[in-house]
Amino acid sequence: MESAGSSVGAESHQAAVAHWTPDGEVLPHSGVPSEDAVIEAIATVHDPEIPVNIYELGLIYAIDLHDDGRVKVEMTLTAPNCPSAQELPVQVREAIEKVKDVTSAEVDVVWDPPWDMSRMSDEARLALNMF
Repeated sequence: MESAGSSVGAESHQAAVAHWTPDGEVLPHSGVPSEDAVIEAIATVHDPEIPVNIYELGLIYAIDLHDDGRVKVEMTLTAPNCPSAQELPVQVREAIEKVKDVTSAEVDVVWDPPWDMSRMSDEARLALNMF
């Protein structure tokens, strides 16, 4: 006869088992994604017209990390008519989804406040010779 404690333990163990999908094995979620890891992933995305990553350009306004592994990002573009307006948010989402413990990513493009050069990091200003 099983005690209630061992039954709960078995259920917990079962919930932690990885499962298989057509894309491969999915490991169980283990916690909130690392903000540093999410920022590193975002920093791999570059505007094709500017040789600086979008994080250093100051295009990321907010990063919200949730306990269930969801990540929500608010970003902007250098201008509303930016030729990369369609592809940059998709690239950001795809980069974030590769981070450990991320279960999903949502990227919203916002226009308020408008981006200006004061949002750029010192590294970005140096790389673009804008000091």
